[in-house]
Amino acid sequence: MSVFSFTLLEELVANIMASQRKHTLIFAYNSTGKTRLSMKFKGIGKAIGQPDTLYFNAFTEDLFFWDNDIGNDMQRVLRLNIESEFFYGLQELEMDNKIRQLLLRYADFNFLINYEEGSVKFIREEVVNGIAQNIEYVKISRGEESIFIWCFFLAIAQLAIDKQERYGWVKYLYIDDPVSSLDDNNTIAIAHHLASMLKVDNNDVSTVISTHHALFFNVLCNEFKNARKLFLKKNTGGYEVKDTTDTPFIYHVSLMQELKRAIDSNDLYTYHFSILRSILEKSANFHGFDGFSNCLMINNDDEQRTLHTRMVNILNHGGYSLFEPREMSDENKTYFRQIFENFIANYKFNDELFVAPNITPLP
Repeated sequence: MSVFSFTLLEELVANIMASQRKHTLIFAYNSTGKTRLSMKFKGIGKAIGQPDTLYFNAFTEDLFFWDNDIGNDMQRVLRLNIESEFFYGLQELEMDNKIRQLLLRYADFNFLINYEEGSVKFIREEVVNGIAQNIEYVKISRGEESIFIWCFFLAIAQLAIDKQERYGWVKYLYIDDPVSSLDDNNTIAIAHHLASMLKVDNNDVSTVISTHHALFFNVLCNEFKNARKLFLKKNTGGYEVKDTTDTPFIYHVSLMQELKRAIDSNDLYTYHFSILRSILEKSANFHGFDGFSNCLMINNDDEQRTLHTRMVNILNHGGYSLFEPREMSDENKTYFRQIFENFIANYKFNDELFVAPNITPLP
């Protein structure tokens, strides 16, 4: 597994572009810099007057905002920031029908776009007094809103893949966390649909997808067998990226390595309990246990398991922040070491995983 370090996100952008891989998948937790990375990526071409990246990220979602008709509470619509180039010329391309075909995969509501006013009216069929009626100006849920915006973007991305003249400039698609507000079923459906759309033979557009969503990342890894798969995280001097090759969940191993380094350096903070609990819960789920405490049993010692479970529960829910880290007390550090070391011994992790990797500058 290759491990590279770099100071600026622009260095990773250059590395991704230089690799000329058709698909690149990036896993990174929130606050690592995924959205900034997407903006740096699209900024490369724009800086030289040759835009080449169609992107989806938090800025794309911010182009849509609700007008809830506060005065009358009647005509609630989703507004479009029509000053953005994202919406230029779309009415002539019959986008309503293109979006509707995609939306039918995920949702049961309809919509009408008013391009002059820059608004979207949502419509849902409901049964009122035994009669089916179309209810207009429906306030859809946050998850449904995310799906609609995603389908809006997908319809435009499809034009780029199909080499529609207006989008002939698109060389890259950069997609950052399109599933933040969605349930697991829609997350899987979106990953499969995205893969089927991108893997067509005549698609000349390269794609970079970054996410903090474990399930979404895993499905994409399974769909894109030959993609470059990266785990991105911050380090003291900037950033570190690991090439995970064909192992979708290698980032869990990376987190284990991170905890081991924190233990060895005695640099343990309260939020490390949150990371440990996340690993324990995923391990319990993988092994078919009811809860993470089953992964803490040592030599059938129920008393020790109960104590360790209580420690993980209490310190995981302490409201501690990654941005205001608090160092553990010496007593809690001792408990943390015991829990971690018992876990990796009980589940037979390879000792070589915890040998310090050879980190080299990003080529």
